[in-house]
Amino acid sequence: MIRPARQDEGRALSALALRSKGHWGYDAAFLDACRDELTVSLDETVRVHDEGEGPNGFYQLSVEDGLAEVDMLFVAPEAIGKGVGRALWSDLADHARRAGAETLRVDSDPHAEGFYRAMGCRPAGRAPSASIRGRTLPRLSLRVR
Repeated sequence: MIRPARQDEGRALSALALRSKGHWGYDAAFLDACRDELTVSLDETVRVHDEGEGPNGFYQLSVEDGLAEVDMLFVAPEAIGKGVGRALWSDLADHARRAGAETLRVDSDPHAEGFYRAMGCRPAGRAPSASIRGRTLPRLSLRVR
């Protein structure tokens, strides 16, 4: 169910990220401001949840010097609440551990903070938005070792 992203999926995953972000009621101007940040650059760190009908969620993870950072984690709106996020999170945490991370960090959309807390993350301050000047996001972390 979770596999590496294919090279031809960049556009579809970027569209999924925008649809997922839009699920929370953000307006078109906000989503347009986030478009560059939500454009997926495919590499070996992108993994996709796929039950045979194409991606319905994905994540991208960076690991460096014992710190794993969730670059993206998005679930298609129609798959929210169906265990896709939890499955992706489990795979992501395992990936972080195998890559030698001690800590996992995520700068979360405010609407997703409850999900990350349910996955065991704890508040770790605030982080500036990469898309919206002056906006800050909840930063959360989890010890994975």
